[in-house]
Amino acid sequence: MLPEWNELPEEMKNDYVLRYYNVLKEKENSLRIKRAFDIVMSFIMIVLLLPVFVIIAIMIKRDSEGEVFYKQTRVTTGNRDFTIYKFRTMVSGADKIGPKVTVGSDMRVTAVGEKLRKYRLDELPQLFNVLKGDMSFVGTRPEVRKYVDAYTPSMMATLLLPAGITSLASIKYKDEATLLENAVDADDVYIRKILPEKMKYNLKSLRRFSCMSDLATMIYTVISVL
Repeated sequence: MLPEWNELPEEMKNDYVLRYYNVLKEKENSLRIKRAFDIVMSFIMIVLLLPVFVIIAIMIKRDSEGEVFYKQTRVTTGNRDFTIYKFRTMVSGADKIGPKVTVGSDMRVTAVGEKLRKYRLDELPQLFNVLKGDMSFVGTRPEVRKYVDAYTPSMMATLLLPAGITSLASIKYKDEATLLENAVDADDVYIRKILPEKMKYNLKSLRRFSCMSDLATMIYTVISVL
């Protein structure tokens, strides 16, 4: 789970990242348990939720033109690019006609997409990302390269572990689209104001990582969605 220090890219090798690395190095057994849990649970959920996948796919195809799944390049462990999978919730080509983040009453969101987003059902395909190892159930939400390029040296520490489906930061900022609704430049506001605040939670979670804290975050996520 935790890369060797000498295998990390140069942009991650700084004193801030080293502090977090040393903390996580002492928790390698917990990290192994975390990965084992990810593999077993993601496989079981994929099998059990296959009927739900089919139903959602039919709803998306009947609602609007375009692919069922949305694929985008995000960043995970070791500042590495990977392809994230989601159910498509916007009109086809939405990323070419607006900001990288969703804002308020975004006209690009489809009728079915709005319902999927409300209950975070659009995130279900990320179970395949978890099974593959690019993501974990709990961890810093993966950002696009544009936002990662704006990371401060300390923020780079969040790339020591795989990106996550959920996190304390994503729960606290589940309504970030509303916060960006009236922004003239949503990308700029996100980078300057929202991202630094989310990173405070992400770095705190990294320092306090344990299997129990991950479990608590997962339960908190379910409660938050409900």
